[in-house]
Amino acid sequence: MATISDTKPSRKERVFTVELNSKSDVKNLTFQNGVQRTIIEGTIGALKQAGFVENTVLELVGTRGVLRVDLAREDLAKRTNGKEERTN
Repeated sequence: MATISDTKPSRKERVFTVELNSKSDVKNLTFQNGVQRTIIEGTIGALKQAGFVENTVLELVGTRGVLRVDLAREDLAKRTNGKEERTN
């Protein structure tokens, strides 16, 4: 699998990519200069497979695309087991 990003994010940052098979699978893409947020909406279709690539990237494969998130298996386990420190 290709690397998620050539840049090294800080340990607290997470990186994601959305890979769609067709432009028609993009429902909405909002990106404007001066606006504080960006919205990407689309569909990867019906879920075919979900799992970790090399224990560092969560990969959701659909019939119409792939979603990859820089999320290590152990980071997810910490969150689901309540071991991660909460910052409120």
